[in-house]
Amino acid sequence: MAMSTMIHNHLPPTLNPSSNRVSVIRSHKDHQVVIDHRPSSQASSNRATTLLAESFSNLLDHLHIETPPKSNLNHPNWDLIFEEKHSTPTMSPKEVISDRWQEIHGENDWDNLLHPLHPWLRREIVKYGEFAQATYDAFDFDTFSEYCGSCRYNCGKFFEKLGLDKNGYKICKYIYAMSHIDMPQWLQRSQLGYTWSKDSNWMGFVAVSDDEETRRIGRRDIVVAWRGTVAPSEWYEDFQRKLEPIGEADAKVEHGFHTIYTSKSDFTRYNKSSASEQVMKEVSRLVQLYREKGEEVSVTITGHSLGGALALLNAYEVAATIPGLPISVISFGAPRVGNNAFREELHQMGVKTLRVVVKQDLVPRMPGVVFNESLQVFDEITGPLDWVYTHVGVELKLDVRSSPYLKRGFNFLGFHSQETYLHLVDGFIDSSSPYRSDARRDVALVNKACDMLVDELRIPRCWYQMENKGLVCNGHGRWVKPKRDPEDIPSPIGKPHFQSLDHVQPIYL
Repeated sequence: MAMSTMIHNHLPPTLNPSSNRVSVIRSHKDHQVVIDHRPSSQASSNRATTLLAESFSNLLDHLHIETPPKSNLNHPNWDLIFEEKHSTPTMSPKEVISDRWQEIHGENDWDNLLHPLHPWLRREIVKYGEFAQATYDAFDFDTFSEYCGSCRYNCGKFFEKLGLDKNGYKICKYIYAMSHIDMPQWLQRSQLGYTWSKDSNWMGFVAVSDDEETRRIGRRDIVVAWRGTVAPSEWYEDFQRKLEPIGEADAKVEHGFHTIYTSKSDFTRYNKSSASEQVMKEVSRLVQLYREKGEEVSVTITGHSLGGALALLNAYEVAATIPGLPISVISFGAPRVGNNAFREELHQMGVKTLRVVVKQDLVPRMPGVVFNESLQVFDEITGPLDWVYTHVGVELKLDVRSSPYLKRGFNFLGFHSQETYLHLVDGFIDSSSPYRSDARRDVALVNKACDMLVDELRIPRCWYQMENKGLVCNGHGRWVKPKRDPEDIPSPIGKPHFQSLDHVQPIYL
């Protein structure tokens, strides 16, 4: 099976698990909150004060990072595990779900499908999660490449290169994004003077199910997959953490997310139209195309981390623009995006959201670590608070401790890794059951860009990288960085001197 070979190894030193930033978070477990319930003349007459104290106690307790104990679970026979896992397929069988596709797609908010997790739903979650992971695997992180920040493959061979060609989808369009606010850890830039773009990054893709997959899942499925970020703690610091209006009512969303989704500039090649405009034009085209053919059509939007936030903004716009369209969001490790009015509008428009979160992951607690949906207990007193961040949809909560393959101890990158999420989904039955013994997904994938697997598995940490780190030996015996195949270059343009290709007219060779 073809494999992508890019590793997310351009991580800043601030993300070291032993850094002070992480230790501060971990030291929170030593704090205790004591509430004095003895009657007083003020407390007895002030219900709001009591509720506030109890709410903050619950919030602080909620923020406690339940770090798995450092001792690992002892598996009875690791050698047997090696033999069994190495001789079995890495995918579960594809069941025909056409008769229940609306239910699997979230029509009833996945009622009675999550606990225990229905195997059909599990496979669909993994499918969409692998699309989100693919946006990392295909991304060019190499700052010494003139194509840093682009996709390394063209649309036609994207899924083949990543080993996802059996999923039954074809890519129709790539999405590019930029930002008008300074977010250096989000925008990957080349160190070279001449680059494909200094202002834009490849941000994901629009794909559609082929005929065979359409028959299996019961409708023509349009997928939008949004890329997340390599260093989430950095871009969260850069965000201004302020809510700004979206739509025509009271809905508000985080300013940083919104600017990535809507920014554009006439001076750029790839963002003369915004990410929003690019994706809406393609989704609208596909919906019209297949509706005119008399087919049932759905839109499923997925993303990890920042990609999950952009997925919600995308779903909001699709629902507001194209009526009567089944829309679902499957997000992984996504932060809060907007206020309660934003959540209510999404609900009223029929958008279904399944948020997959790992209990130990910090990112889903941001922004709004303290001021979030937990404060709704005060609505009777204060009315709805339009400046409070609120999560959207149904939550599927996973726990690192459920898997015997994962190390114990604090690991910020490992907890947030999309491969960790996919591993835990694949083994999840319910919160009270052990890890699924017949889980099929390759365990080695967990260590692609982190160090989460127990040493007994003998899987190197951060093993996923380009062969020889991208260098090839030429005909003269010299190691050089190869040129991209012409079909994989973002656009067939010549190389200007000391400029970004965004700001010059193309030179066709």
